[in-house]
Amino acid sequence: MRLTLLLTAGIAALAPIVLAQSTGPYKVLKTARVGGEGGTDYIYADTVGRRLYITRGATQAREVTPTTPAVPAFEKRLTIFDLDTLEPVGVIPGVGGNGATVCPKTGHGFTSDHPQPSMFDVKTMKLIKTIEVPQGFSADGIYCDTGDDRVYIGSHPTKSLMVVDAKDGTVLGNVDLGGTPEQTVGDGKGMIYQVLQDRPGGVAVVDAKTMKVTATYPFGDNGGCNGLALDVKNQILFAACSAVGPAPARGTPGQPAAAGPPPTPDPTAKPPQTFVILSAKDGKILERLPLAGSSDGAAFNPATMEAFSTQGNGTMTIVKEKSPTSFEVEQDLKTWPSNGARTIAFDSKTGHLFAMASEAGPPPPPPPAGTPPPAGGRGAGRVPPIPGSFTIIMVGK
Repeated sequence: MRLTLLLTAGIAALAPIVLAQSTGPYKVLKTARVGGEGGTDYIYADTVGRRLYITRGATQAREVTPTTPAVPAFEKRLTIFDLDTLEPVGVIPGVGGNGATVCPKTGHGFTSDHPQPSMFDVKTMKLIKTIEVPQGFSADGIYCDTGDDRVYIGSHPTKSLMVVDAKDGTVLGNVDLGGTPEQTVGDGKGMIYQVLQDRPGGVAVVDAKTMKVTATYPFGDNGGCNGLALDVKNQILFAACSAVGPAPARGTPGQPAAAGPPPTPDPTAKPPQTFVILSAKDGKILERLPLAGSSDGAAFNPATMEAFSTQGNGTMTIVKEKSPTSFEVEQDLKTWPSNGARTIAFDSKTGHLFAMASEAGPPPPPPPAGTPPPAGGRGAGRVPPIPGSFTIIMVGK
């Protein structure tokens, strides 16, 4: 009850944030400042049940400072919203992780929770069970293939996909991918496609029946690929990648970077952020188009023949499939005033797309003189978000 009250108290008017819009058919239709604390990763739209699912991580209480207000402690939870109005409809406490998915025919939902993924009832919004995982497994991306009511949960450390029966939560097997999994998509006919984040990157093709990789399609120079979408009719994959070339050599942790000016950018170099478009039949690269930033999610709308990529710099790139061999960037849309809105959910009924972000707080004060530089790593140098500013973004025409 306490969680629900805190969530409801964070609701603001469902009015769009005013942004300078780029030329193109898409715009930000609505925003909902739903508040609450705790990190998240994926956003998921259940188009059948008309609900939007967002996992939130646990946070510790923070005392008031001269520049920030006090923030109460929050436990991990799955927050659930109406997909059409963005009003809150429920919270499942104690369930979190990187993301959620729903298999509508079974009435069950799943989260890529830690240390064990969770299974819940979508009607009662109650936890049913947790799912045992292999040693070293750490859930990240999660996807339901409605063709066979199986859930696929990716693990970075083990470079594998765990396959779960959505009817009862039974683990059916684990797929060795040979690379680091991010977004998963399926054709509903027995083929699963898994984008691999490694450099160089690629797509692993998985036979759902045998739970084996049958092929891996390389991306050439492109890597750091997190988003993947599929045009089922024409069997075309859209992979959103954020890097070109091999990964840079890592220095000694905690040591300052080498002295000297940064290298001069090469104006003729390929843009590192790229939509790699390829055939799902044989992996042939059909096109490479620039993205407006580094992506963490992709989607495809078969009704409009458009592919979408959300970027962490608060942009969304829309690509038009003019034919199975012709593609163009239709629009680079600004979705958020600052960094954020990096993952995406698609509602096939309305054609709306969803992202989420928090408002950036003031930069932290500079460290005292003589303080050694940070060792780097995830989160180093990030500006903390403004408490209670977590916002859902709806995009459409």
